[in-house]
Amino acid sequence: MARPSDPTRERIISAASKLFYAEGIRAVSVDAVAAEAGLTKRTLYYHFRSKDDLVAAYLAARDQPNLALFQRWFAEADGDLPDKVEAIFCHLARSARHPKWKGCGFLRTSAELANQPGHPAIRIGAAHKKKFENWLRATFEAEGVEAASVLARQILLLLDGSFAVVQLHRDPSYMETAGRAAHALTAAALPARPTSRASRRRSKT
Repeated sequence: MARPSDPTRERIISAASKLFYAEGIRAVSVDAVAAEAGLTKRTLYYHFRSKDDLVAAYLAARDQPNLALFQRWFAEADGDLPDKVEAIFCHLARSARHPKWKGCGFLRTSAELANQPGHPAIRIGAAHKKKFENWLRATFEAEGVEAASVLARQILLLLDGSFAVVQLHRDPSYMETAGRAAHALTAAALPARPTSRASRRRSKT
């Protein structure tokens, strides 16, 4: 049975998400999160044993919404499979043009915790990226792509590479360039469609 949501816990996670994403996890204290949530630090520690637990909860809360957003962008895009893959990058580029955009929360957190590979937030971030990769693989397999696992990994690398470069240069056009590369890779991986008899006859005349 699913646990009923705890309004106070959700309030703390919401405050932490706002501050951690905007300022980074190292720069934000537990006191700051408690103040943002309008609660005492004692109340925060009642719900979270440590700041590490709170950081993990922050990323866990981003997991499904982020995946659902990518999947919605893909599903709603016009065109065939390569167009739909490219649409994810185009939407991300649009998001990156917003002044409050700070990059990928999963990648930023993993960079801040690079010296703590066993941190629960690192495991959550890795699982999130793997879920995205597995969704791509299943999508490509459904379209008859033979090397679906390889293509899914290539698209993930383009995506995360563009996150890093755009955050460095503050130029979202790099995401659009990555999207065009993803389009080309996907188009090249699609199985060749059989030529109809009518088309073959026209090609001979």
